Amino acid sequence: MTRFRLKVLAASLCAAAATLSLSLFTTSVSAQAYPAKPIRIIVPAGAGDSCDILSRIIAPKLTERLGQAVVVDNRPGGAGQLGLVLVKQAAADGYTLGCGQGGNMVIVPLAYAKVAYNSRTDFAPIAMMASNFLALIVSNQTPFKTVKELIDHARANPGRLTFGTNGEGAFLHFATEQFRLQAGFEYIHVPHRGMSDVFTQMIGGEINASLGSFIAVQPLADAGKVRLLGIARAQRSPDYPNVPTIAETLPGFASGGWFGIIGPAGLPAEIVSAVNREVNWALGQPDVRERMQKMGLDTHIEAPSFLTTALERDEQVWGKVVRDIGFKPR
Repeated sequence: MTRFRLKVLAASLCAAAATLSLSLFTTSVSAQAYPAKPIRIIVPAGAGDSCDILSRIIAPKLTERLGQAVVVDNRPGGAGQLGLVLVKQAAADGYTLGCGQGGNMVIVPLAYAKVAYNSRTDFAPIAMMASNFLALIVSNQTPFKTVKELIDHARANPGRLTFGTNGEGAFLHFATEQFRLQAGFEYIHVPHRGMSDVFTQMIGGEINASLGSFIAVQPLADAGKVRLLGIARAQRSPDYPNVPTIAETLPGFASGGWFGIIGPAGLPAEIVSAVNREVNWALGQPDVRERMQKMGLDTHIEAPSFLTTALERDEQVWGKVVRDIGFKPR
């Protein structure tokens, strides 16, 4: 190689090193300056939704820690698609985050033929906030006192038991199908626009049973309006030790959802790490943990990869249920 070429190569290497150094310096400065303005958490659901409640629990804590306002912005519509598209389209600078959950990131892509986002590639996982578990409830006008009694009756009387859900192709519909497949019985599906309608009909004795979020059914059961048979959790909840699990009758059965903070794809690793650290700090505060426990939620203080693992696991679990029942996306 000639001396001239060696000089050119050396100059090129120096320029590349300078560029890399400047890039790293710029990224470091950017991460140190974050956040320099208010942060928005888009909740792709209305007020009172689990994502909304959780986001509003941690938002004040993040505001306190970060020194910038963290505001919750409810954007319901399209079974969560409207809000998630806004997150997908946002600048990858950490100032627009979102609440992703199993329902809108796993179930919607399975239930709809056309979805405006790809849950795997359009979002950056940041932090898992919590997971919940379902509960099996029945009308007080039914004779069932245990999960076994309900299953035995359903097996002996195929197609007689009625189950209410929040709609064809919704998470609770697939969860009920999962329960049916594992328990080996047939039932009549009674879909509704929302679980409040299911609860009203169950209290009136028009629906026999339903699976619902423990958060939602617990007050009804405590008030004696419905009968709680069991929870879809691997082990009994330490906060409700007298409530049996469905798995005690149906080994291995567990079902529930998860809720996490996500951002648009391309979010710098430094910002992902910073937000993950602060969300985990918020989740670890005694008042937050106590409030979560009272709501029947399990908190998760984990790395961003924990959220990715939950997404991939649920895609396999619910994808199999959808295939097994022959559900056709609408």
